[in-house]
Amino acid sequence: MTLTEQTILLQAPNPAAAENGRKLSKKGSFSGRCRTEDGTLYWAQCAGSGKTPYRVSVDWTAPEAPVCRCSCPSRQFPCKHALGLMFEQLSGKGFETADIPLDIAEKRARQAARAVKKEAAADEPPKPKKPNAAARKKKLAKQLEGLDMAEKMVDDLLSAGLGALAGSSAQTYDKLAKDLGSCYLTGPQTAFTRIALAVRTVQQSPDQAAGAYAEALRILVALRSTIKKSRAFLQDKLEAGSFTPEDSALFEALGGVWKLEDLRGIGSFQENARLVQLSFDVSFDRAKKEYVERGWWIDLDGGAIFQALNLRPVKALKYVKGEDSRFGLLEVPALYIYPGGGNRRARWESSSARPLTGGERSALPKLAQPDLAAAVKLAKGSIKNTLAPKFLAVLAPIGRLGRVGEEFVLEDPAGTRIVLRDRPEDGPDHACVERLETLPGEIPAGSALFGLMFCDGRDQSLCLHPYSVVTGAEIIRLLY
Repeated sequence: MTLTEQTILLQAPNPAAAENGRKLSKKGSFSGRCRTEDGTLYWAQCAGSGKTPYRVSVDWTAPEAPVCRCSCPSRQFPCKHALGLMFEQLSGKGFETADIPLDIAEKRARQAARAVKKEAAADEPPKPKKPNAAARKKKLAKQLEGLDMAEKMVDDLLSAGLGALAGSSAQTYDKLAKDLGSCYLTGPQTAFTRIALAVRTVQQSPDQAAGAYAEALRILVALRSTIKKSRAFLQDKLEAGSFTPEDSALFEALGGVWKLEDLRGIGSFQENARLVQLSFDVSFDRAKKEYVERGWWIDLDGGAIFQALNLRPVKALKYVKGEDSRFGLLEVPALYIYPGGGNRRARWESSSARPLTGGERSALPKLAQPDLAAAVKLAKGSIKNTLAPKFLAVLAPIGRLGRVGEEFVLEDPAGTRIVLRDRPEDGPDHACVERLETLPGEIPAGSALFGLMFCDGRDQSLCLHPYSVVTGAEIIRLLY
């Protein structure tokens, strides 16, 4: 394995941890550096704030998932000492060849035994879990009770008109959100938290009231649809005595959390996937108080586009490992795919990365939709679904790209055009259109544009928010 700085940064839980590890290496905090003869294990001592130095090691037996161990009390993983040891290795400092320490050898043996046990268990058909029918029945009844509360509030708001938001109390919606959380309805709970934020915006920032009203209306329409569909969904499950997750977007809309074994159980997975990241971005969800790190990936074999989300709550920001832009190809043994239409979320337990071959690079733009008409048809179908986000990730073929009057326009090879605009909801930090001016040289024939197709509420036109230009030789990112 060739260690690179990018490899280290991908292991770090956050940029600060990586930088602190780099500083430890630069100021010579490490001593007693050793490595095994096969180069799979590195260990050393690192000076800390106390008299006794920390014992730190990095095990590269599985290069894509190194095991870091340290005697420090840090709750970050890997800690700055382990990252510092990686920088020691990267800088080419001398490591004496030595026998593996006994304690690490024992841990390796236990880890290998667990891996063998897990592999053996994977070959056997999983034993069906027997649900606690009484508890699940009680939960479904509580959820139906919560839906009744939510429906009454939605109907009252829509009957009174959105103008009533200006005289409402945000605390009313905050309280309802809390009550819905007690009813196991975290999806509607988040929706009412967003309405509370819209109320505060209307009352505190009158110049932003129009946007807040539009957002509140969108939430209410989606929430009303969710409530109606969910009530029928839950009542059917209650009557049938079915208490297992189903292949339905309603499960997540209500606040359900998918487990990988549940996704496998409903057959929503794909083996031996080859993924390439088209774009990466970070946003902050004010309602959930968490950072959302989102990577858009394309399946090199089928052309399907997925999003991978890494959610980092503010309260646990230091302890949840951050994601970053990924380059090259990711080979995924088992890709788990969430139910739904467009913009489907995907997760995986393990993967291995390698550089893209020339053939793989040249194949990427060929995975675009046949033309803009096909992309528009898909987007309209997705946007009409009240439970789906009001955008669709698409890869569209490029005929020409440039300004027409005051706006940027994409024209496909057939001559069909679409206006390129930044989605207002994404904010100025996601502005990409103007960056098209800085593209180096002419875009090669046969290239494609990746982005989010959406309906711009300002004039009700269908537009495309560009994220990346995909050529046969490279992916030019307009964001991270």
